[in-house]
Amino acid sequence: MGKILIVDDDSAIAGLISDVLEDEGFETVVITDGKKAYDYIMQNVKDISLITLDIMMPELSGLEICSFVRNHVDCPIIFVSAKGKTVDMVLGLETGADDYIAKPFVVDELVAKIKANLRREQRRLSGGDPELIRVGDIEINVGSLEVRKNGETVSFSTREFQLLQYLMENAGKVLTREQIFAHVWDTEFGDIGTVAVNIKSIRDKLDPDNEYIKTVWGVGYKFVKTGK
Repeated sequence: MGKILIVDDDSAIAGLISDVLEDEGFETVVITDGKKAYDYIMQNVKDISLITLDIMMPELSGLEICSFVRNHVDCPIIFVSAKGKTVDMVLGLETGADDYIAKPFVVDELVAKIKANLRREQRRLSGGDPELIRVGDIEINVGSLEVRKNGETVSFSTREFQLLQYLMENAGKVLTREQIFAHVWDTEFGDIGTVAVNIKSIRDKLDPDNEYIKTVWGVGYKFVKTGK
């Protein structure tokens, strides 16, 4: 297990997160400056297991850092930010983040999110041979986390991929928001509304005409088998 990088210009909050995680047995690195965080990530790509990012920071914002490094790191990225509006959550996910928690946060919730993301990453890394799942003209490669539509690669965050994979594996079935959240987020903590945020992001990238992902009002979502 590599290091957990904590990036936050509030040294008290960064220190708190670090102390709690180290009590749980994790090794942490704390950086309070956006530019220094970017430089550290690019120099230590293989040694980082997970990154927590504040949005508002000097030199480089968390959104800028995430956008710049997402194509270089495969590890989970979680935004920990006082900017708790839905639009900020959407921006965070669109830049490639896997999860989001707003300040002030419950420490147990943050630790649960971190552990859940690390468990999913470990399962992915130990998953064996790549597996292809196809529905209509959409194809995903479970081993490489690649998404293609009509043969063209579409950029997805890890969390978006996990959600799409769950929907495609259950194509034709109606999945409740609660089922999706429990399976994909793997935690009892958090805002179930993040399911809808991620669904919207997937639709924008892959299914703008809502041919595949159908909303079942009052229940949840269904990925249809025919794509029509």
